[in-house]
Amino acid sequence: MNEINKIQDLIKDLSPENALGVIANAFPGKVVFSSSLGYEDQVITHFIFSNSLPIDVFTLDTGRLFNETYSVLNSTLERYKKSISVFYPQTQALEKLVSEKGPNSFYASPENRKECCYIRKVEPLKRALKGNSIWITGIRADQSGNRNDMPALEWDEANQIIKFHPILNWSLEDVKKYIRENNIPYNALHDKGFVSIGCAPCTRAIKPGEDFRAGRWWWEQNDKKECGLHNK
Repeated sequence: MNEINKIQDLIKDLSPENALGVIANAFPGKVVFSSSLGYEDQVITHFIFSNSLPIDVFTLDTGRLFNETYSVLNSTLERYKKSISVFYPQTQALEKLVSEKGPNSFYASPENRKECCYIRKVEPLKRALKGNSIWITGIRADQSGNRNDMPALEWDEANQIIKFHPILNWSLEDVKKYIRENNIPYNALHDKGFVSIGCAPCTRAIKPGEDFRAGRWWWEQNDKKECGLHNK
């Protein structure tokens, strides 16, 4: 895609922080960052807020988040004095789901779980991305075997938007070190073995030696477990 090639030329050899600044200036008012308030996303939020980059930051409140996640959202707002847009599920769709299938239908089948993820996460994400050109994410390559060969810039067909993963090649230790050195607020669950943190009923701590994604939807027996926000 020509647009991706142009961006690649613009940010070649730049640090993640500087690359974000260049992209934000190249697409004024059209760059957004989706934060789950986890380790990686807190690093990118720091890049954006500490440099006052013109990038809108948003998060998805599924209605089933951990209290610790709300705490880090509050701490982040207090630290940077910047706003984070919060997107919620459509009330009517959520009411219908819970009324017809109960609050924990996602445990019954992969289809039910994907339905819940769509209502609580995917549809709100589409609203958040609408009208924008660049979607910034906190994806890292070593989070999943499916992400090892991902490019830092890619076209997201489902959402018709270019995605940029500025810290794609960072290790988890790189992220932790940056968090410590810059005193960045982070989710306390990370200190309890939680690596990837999503909804409370669908996330658990992982055991030593377990795959990064083992703590998400652990009751499902398959190798590729995603919620639909990213295809990898």
